[in-house]
Amino acid sequence: MKIAALFPGQGSHAVGMGVDIAGRFTAAEQVYAIKEDTLPGLRELVEAGPFDELTLTANQQPALVAASVAAYRAWVQHRGLTPAFAAGHSLGEYSALVASGALDLADALRLTRRRGQLMQEAVPVGVGAMSAIMGDPQVVQDVCAATPGVVQPANFNAPTQTVISGEAAAVAAAGAELKARGLKAIPLKVSAPFHCALMQPAQDGLSPDLNATAFHAPQFPVYANVTAQPATDPAALPDLLARQITGSVRWVETIQALHAAGATVFIEFGPGTVLTGLVKRILPDARTLNVGTAEHIEDFSL
Repeated sequence: MKIAALFPGQGSHAVGMGVDIAGRFTAAEQVYAIKEDTLPGLRELVEAGPFDELTLTANQQPALVAASVAAYRAWVQHRGLTPAFAAGHSLGEYSALVASGALDLADALRLTRRRGQLMQEAVPVGVGAMSAIMGDPQVVQDVCAATPGVVQPANFNAPTQTVISGEAAAVAAAGAELKARGLKAIPLKVSAPFHCALMQPAQDGLSPDLNATAFHAPQFPVYANVTAQPATDPAALPDLLARQITGSVRWVETIQALHAAGATVFIEFGPGTVLTGLVKRILPDARTLNVGTAEHIEDFSL
């Protein structure tokens, strides 16, 4: 049995996430103590809201990292298991790196707070857009390449689900062409056009922080979003995380690569079940589990 630990990205947050875990497991409580020491006030926001403030990118990103890492560390403490691999969807890559020991939690919290601020500031509200496209991903890539302006695949989430991102007019034009070709296009309510060239200012702004951060050799391979391959060299991690801001999240290839490497169980750590659903669409026969509450940890069995 080989476990692949998966960590969610933005959109999986909720007021109160991880609070019950911190109340029952010392490993999780230590995560929340580090969060409060590093970013004062964030713990209270997670515990009590308001939701709108927690949803702000600069708050949501470090809060989700803390909740995901707390769930993971409590599970390790209670069950004594260790994954063979890890991967995170977009923001979740930071959680995966913390879980592997490649990145200190306090550094991850500071980096993701800065990452969230930069991503929100990179594009004025209304300039960018994102849409979820249902259909052949190759058609999506072809249409994006042929559409004037900035529009590109941002997330290859499932075999027939690709999210596109870019300038609002270009995303709308690409969506209209994709609909004309028989695909389905669903505009998304997002605060910024993530994972596209418009995020270059955010990439440029975060790169110095990443390069100044100490990364360590991971205890197990973490599969990078931009390559869908295991990243084991700590010297390569700052560049992979920087490129992720403007690059596509190659989630389908990542899950397929984990399966090819021998992963037999996929466990999503943190709030929500988004990644579990995507894994089932990529590998219908895969065994999947969620660890997002204290009850999940206490009742966990393989």
